[in-house]
Amino acid sequence: YASLGVMVREFLTGTDLSIERATFAVAGPVIGGSSKVTNLPWLLVEPDLTAELQLRSVHLLNDLEAIAGAMVVLGSPDLHPLNAGEPVTGGALAVVAPGTGLGEAFLIWDGTRYRAYPSEGGHADFAPTTELQAGLLVYLMQRFKHVSVERVCSGPGLFNIYEYLRASGHAPESAELARGLAATPEDGPRLIGEAAMRRPDPDPLSGAAIELFVSILGAEAGNLALKVLSTGGLYLAGGIPQRILPALGDGRFMGAFVAKGRLGEMLARVPVQVVTLRAALLGAALSGLEIAASSGVTRSR
Repeated sequence: YASLGVMVREFLTGTDLSIERATFAVAGPVIGGSSKVTNLPWLLVEPDLTAELQLRSVHLLNDLEAIAGAMVVLGSPDLHPLNAGEPVTGGALAVVAPGTGLGEAFLIWDGTRYRAYPSEGGHADFAPTTELQAGLLVYLMQRFKHVSVERVCSGPGLFNIYEYLRASGHAPESAELARGLAATPEDGPRLIGEAAMRRPDPDPLSGAAIELFVSILGAEAGNLALKVLSTGGLYLAGGIPQRILPALGDGRFMGAFVAKGRLGEMLARVPVQVVTLRAALLGAALSGLEIAASSGVTRSR
């Protein structure tokens, strides 16, 4: 799609609903009602979209702010626990969401309710914690001016890890997977994940890539938990975690999560859960309803 407006107009042609207002959760920082989408050549501006779509109002919010906003309404069917922990009432909550990119957000209790705040923590520096990860950093420094944690902890990041392990001779590459990656490189993360999760014969190279990915994700989740002191809990959202649940539950993730020296014991008490639904859509809907309510709009159904 050339723009969000084109996409939305196509969607609206397929519905007879009367649309007056819209809320969009977008993958990029939203500042002053506008956003340059990080992984797309789109510049989104609320007044421009309002006019283009002929609506009364358009609201943009960061996709991780939307995901974080949905956390407060999730129930046990929407969550898969990795660590029961000991949640502190009113403690901050953290959200890490690897997918096309790496999103991070947090929620703070204001005395009455939790309020969600976005961040761009996924674009902070990748900090290796092992010799193998240090080699990954050196490998990627030859390709990128800045090696953010998103470069190694996202769908494209998983592909980067796979290429690094392949280039270093860590494990042999299967001919079948090599053909699939050559034919559809854009599907690389999915193909690697499926090959790694295949039972009873997981692909060795893909499996090694997933193991390294999980360790990096655990370390980064622990970093965010320390930075916002998320004693209330940490949530793993985004498209990847729910697809690799067995790998997240084998102890590697939590081992990296708590490996923070003197504060490891504190992190071991942080509840960690995987979100198993598309929380960004739910969060955008909740935000839209809240804005509509503040504008005096009532729902007829």
